[in-house]
Amino acid sequence: MARIVMKFGGTSVADVERIKRVAARVAAEVAAGNEVAVVVSAMAGVTNQLIEYTRAAARLCDLREYDAVVSSGENVTAGLLAVVLQDLGVAARSWQGWQIPMITDAAHGSARILRIDTAELERRLATGEVAVVAGFQGLEPERNRITTLGRGGSDTSAVALAAALRAERCDIYTDVDGVYTSDPRIVKGARKLDKITYEEMLEMASLGAKVLQTRSVEMAMKHGVRVQVRSSFEDLPGTLVVDEEEIVEQAVVSGVTYSRDEAKITLRSVPDQPGVAASIFGPLAEASINVDMIVQNISSEAKTTDLTFTVGRAEVERAVAELRRHAERIGYAELAAEQDVVKVSVIGVGMRSHAGVAQTMFGTLAEKGINIQVITTSEIKVSVLIAEEYLELALRSLHTAYGLDAA
Repeated sequence: MARIVMKFGGTSVADVERIKRVAARVAAEVAAGNEVAVVVSAMAGVTNQLIEYTRAAARLCDLREYDAVVSSGENVTAGLLAVVLQDLGVAARSWQGWQIPMITDAAHGSARILRIDTAELERRLATGEVAVVAGFQGLEPERNRITTLGRGGSDTSAVALAAALRAERCDIYTDVDGVYTSDPRIVKGARKLDKITYEEMLEMASLGAKVLQTRSVEMAMKHGVRVQVRSSFEDLPGTLVVDEEEIVEQAVVSGVTYSRDEAKITLRSVPDQPGVAASIFGPLAEASINVDMIVQNISSEAKTTDLTFTVGRAEVERAVAELRRHAERIGYAELAAEQDVVKVSVIGVGMRSHAGVAQTMFGTLAEKGINIQVITTSEIKVSVLIAEEYLELALRSLHTAYGLDAA
């Protein structure tokens, strides 16, 4: 007997027919003798509709009431799945976040899980009852209010629950059948990976891959939860996200990913003196604008410098406004913002022990006539900023250059 957490996203439970298919998969795990907890998202499109309702009601609303509204979609899904399971003869009940309880901090709209009291849940699981848990939501105990964990928070709910229950694994069911070496919609030779390390998955999630929410991967790595990404629509083996020690032979590069959510800002002729970087990035930090890639060039006179950095596309207008507001203090001569750029990254834990990974990337892009605008590196990744028009060519060329194409 194993204890398993199964998580189903919005497309997997988009209507009652799909919920019935989910119930059949859950029933099969129960028939195999496993203890099963299921975490569900709201039905596809429901959360977006609930958010629109709150915006229509008031442009600025109390976040505690916002959470009360937008968390309700998961309650519906959990109740419906429990009903269908009962109709199949499987003992089941639905659980809302406050009923477990899943205790969080008070950051409504983006709460973080502090602890989960699983005593009653475990007692019920031991009797063979399936726990159907509403994802994305928790309880702030001081005011006894419902909280939500941010978009994609059901993944975090599932991994946190798996850790608390000491589950053998956490299966995340999505509309893809695993983690691929690149986006298969662009790179025809992309391969599904049997296993990938937590660190690689974390980099992929933060660099544009939409398979898993970043916070859920961080939590899985912290607590050693084995996560499997599987298809909701096909009964196929998925991709296991595991500790590095579980992978016998590590590839130098495991994947090539990209992010379109990039905008580049350049400040020209900034005084080259101590404190200038703080005068630029301080106001951006105070405005909660995240800065990613940064490069600085010293001019020939060595009195001024050009500084380039990236922010999310949704933040570029705010970032420009903040920089213009502090223009006199910063002292730049010109400000330019571009949105037609993308970030392309190669990722692999094998980079730690292999030289020449960056050179392969730079050489491949040079051969294709693709200019690199900004470069950042870490222990297991190299990222470059390029013009958006070259995205597909860059992905396919790099995928081939690192020997990732399917046979």
